[in-house]
Amino acid sequence: MRIRVVDAFADRAFAGNPAGVCVLEAGDWPDENWMRSVAAEMNHAETAFARPSKRADADWDLRWFTPTQEEVLCGHATLATTHALASDGKVSGKIAFATLSGILTATVADDGITLDFPINRPIAAPVPEGLRAALAVEPSEVYIAGELRDLLVVVRDEATVRAVVPDYDVMTVIIQREKLRGVIVTAQGSAYDFVSRFFAPGSGIPEDPVTGSAHTSLAPYWAERLGRDELVGYQASARGGVVQVVPSGDRVYLKGQAITVLDGELLV
Repeated sequence: MRIRVVDAFADRAFAGNPAGVCVLEAGDWPDENWMRSVAAEMNHAETAFARPSKRADADWDLRWFTPTQEEVLCGHATLATTHALASDGKVSGKIAFATLSGILTATVADDGITLDFPINRPIAAPVPEGLRAALAVEPSEVYIAGELRDLLVVVRDEATVRAVVPDYDVMTVIIQREKLRGVIVTAQGSAYDFVSRFFAPGSGIPEDPVTGSAHTSLAPYWAERLGRDELVGYQASARGGVVQVVPSGDRVYLKGQAITVLDGELLV
């Protein structure tokens, strides 16, 4: 079975967020334990599995797995899957995916791939016990990011975002206690409209390089603060990645590029 590694939200190799991509033949899903094992073996933040859909409202079915669990929404692995399908000539223009988050669409163009995702509006929240110790910074504002239940932590400036060295043990306790998916740390940027980082140690992802789904809450937050709907965010991980965002009603458009860095054969 063919398997690829695609760097998503990147215009060059070894940047952005790598995702495993398995494009399957039509038919039933493989055994779920097998898909989990493949994702654990790949050991990327997400590995995506796609198959031709039997649904009238979708072209492909799509599932995402971290090294430890199945996810309900993933931006970079959706972008990576769309890139792989387009590279094979299997899709063009607008594609509909059936996922655990409903029907998601992606549009392929010469200058990148645009994802149409549900918005996750931030809701103001108290500072959880232990957060200051987990981040070693003073939060300016704290929000819960919609249905994804990410903790959106606004800090003073870009330098603070870049300097965060989390205590993952404390952070994991907070995530489990508050029933969160992960923690986003963000501030207004200098070269970009905003910068962010994303931590999800409870899902087997200490720091995610570039998190498309996190931008479904970052986009409405910064659009309101900056008074503009078309923004460019930079996720300031070691690899780094650029996400163009446009919130619109109950949706967010996320745009980025991708590049295949490995194309091989899965032997089991």
